This record gives sequence, C-alpha cells and structure tokens, in this order.
Amino acid sequence: MLHPYTPRIELNRTSDIPLHVQISEPIERAIIAGDLTAGTVIENEISMAHRLKVSRPTARRAMQTLVEQGLLIRRRGKGTIVAPKPRHRLLKLSSLNEELRRRGQHPTTHILAYNVVPATARMAQRLDCVAGTPILELERLRYRDGEPIAVLYNWIRADLAPSYGDLEQRGLYELLRESGTIIASTTQAVTAEKPSRRHAKLLTIPTRQPVLTINRTAFDETGDIVEWGIHTYRGDLYTYESTVFAHGEHA
Repeated sequence: MLHPYTPRIELNRTSDIPLHVQISEPIERAIIAGDLTAGTVIENEISMAHRLKVSRPTARRAMQTLVEQGLLIRRRGKGTIVAPKPRHRLLKLSSLNEELRRRGQHPTTHILAYNVVPATARMAQRLDCVAGTPILELERLRYRDGEPIAVLYNWIRADLAPSYGDLEQRGLYELLRESGTIIASTTQAVTAEKPSRRHAKLLTIPTRQPVLTINRTAFDETGDIVEWGIHTYRGDLYTYESTVFAHGEHA
C-alpha cells in the first residue's frame, strides 16, 4: 500500500491566520495545481495533529474545509482521498481580508461605523427578516499594505454579528465560519461607476476615477440570508475575477 501524502506545512503560531487555514490552504493549492491526483490518500487527522503539534479538532477542521469545497472525499476503509475533478466546482467564498493575505499582502481595517439598529422595511426585505429585528450596520475602510482599497458596507442580524474588536483584525466571512455560520452561496451584481465624493475622499482618488461596486447577498447552507453588503473597490488596485464553466450540449 502506498504511503499517504504528507503535506509539507510550516505553521506560524504568531500569525492572525488560524492554524486550520494554514493547514488546509497548502493542500488546496497542491490539488488545484494538479500536484495531487484523484485518489491520492491524504495523511489522517491523528497523524497530522501529532506531526504538526496541533489539536485533533484543528486538523479535523482543516480537512473538513477541503471536503466541503469538494476537493477531498472520505472513503470508508481508505481514509481521506483527493476527489475526482468535477465538471463544476464552486468557487471558494472568502473575505477581502483573506484574499489579500493569500497574496502575501498586509490588510488592515478601520471601522467607520458599528451600530445596532432596528431593521427598516428595506433592510427587512433584503435580509428576509421582520421589520424591527436588531441589525448591525457595519462600515469599514480596508487597506492593502497601508493604502486604502475598499469601502465595505454590510448589514447583518445582530445575533450573528462578530464583535467590533474581531472585525478590526479579521474578515467577516472568516469570523462567521468560526462561529458556525457557513456562507454557502451568494448572489451579486457588479458595476463600474464614478465614486461619491465621500468614497473618493476615503479611497484617496479623484471623483472622475472609476470604482467597482459589488452588491452582494450571502446565504447559508439552508438558503437563509446571512448578510447583505455593498462594497466599493478602487478600480486601479482591485481586479474582480470569476470562473464560468461550459458543459454538455450547451458548450
């Protein structure tokens, strides 16, 4: 029997990036790059936890993240193996904070507003909740290596919302995942437009310079709405990428 694949992982225990993310991401990259073929057996969680000197729940969470992404599957009698490449694969939903860190850039956040308010009729409609439900109105200015890159507005039920301090340090989706709320899908509209004077001032750009605005609604695994956001990005510093698959007779 072939020995299981043992990923080479160097953990930075002083980093803000959770250990389970530091474990899962190198494996994810190896699979996506084609370095690991379908059917490759991955080191089990007990061995991984012992070798990396982390808790078993941490190793298990790293592996489960990859299972949920469709990159790994669990097979009785075989363990955890690399999944066959699907005809369709959902893109990983991550926060801007996580995106920047993965690119080796340093994100920082300045919170402009953190207010719990009763849901207006418009908020209630967008979040599919009862008017008057406590809602967190959140506005953040995100920096990349010290330069402003985006103004992020989010509305989320107050009972799901992370704390002010946590949001200063980490991304919203990352914090929601850790609290047990998984963003399974989103619907979004992307437009290019001129910034408002306020946005131009916050992003330190002229009002004639285009920005990219993403209006997004995020859903959990049961289809319930988790949050609604309007994010405005500097067009010269941010590129929006997506992957579209064609298949079958429609290809």
